[in-house]
Amino acid sequence: MGVIAWIVEGTWPACVDAARRYAPEPAGLDLLYVGGGDVPGIAHGAFAGLLGRGHPERDPGARLEDLGAASAARLLDAAEERLGRPCGRMERYGRVEREVVAAAEGAELLILARDGDPARLGPHSLGPASRFVVDHAPCPVLLVWPAPAPGLGTIPPPPRP
Repeated sequence: MGVIAWIVEGTWPACVDAARRYAPEPAGLDLLYVGGGDVPGIAHGAFAGLLGRGHPERDPGARLEDLGAASAARLLDAAEERLGRPCGRMERYGRVEREVVAAAEGAELLILARDGDPARLGPHSLGPASRFVVDHAPCPVLLVWPAPAPGLGTIPPPPRP
């Protein structure tokens, strides 16, 4: 397996640009989208528990699953178009951080973008899922800023002695 670029709403262009720049053309490249299954699951549960089980055609969870799949397809289409070269596509669903780590098994490189506080350098520039992926990835990780990086003056002060 070659390079995986984790595609997330809001930061995906930076990952695609990094893949174009750092993943050599002959290397296999996969765009990875991971959808959390929690929202459709909650809707399924609410429907079953509060609204009854007699009309499965009215279950809003199924509609949310369809909307999520369509959104993922549009996002992957846009990323593939921006990439401008052949690539593979992977869609996974579940606990986002764990699915990304599992998808990266055997990869030569995983590309992801910072998704936390964009205004300063430091640990808060990563959200919880990205932090988990960086800490647990079974391959090298390329971590990119989704916009120009903030200046060095934004580094948090050192701890007090």
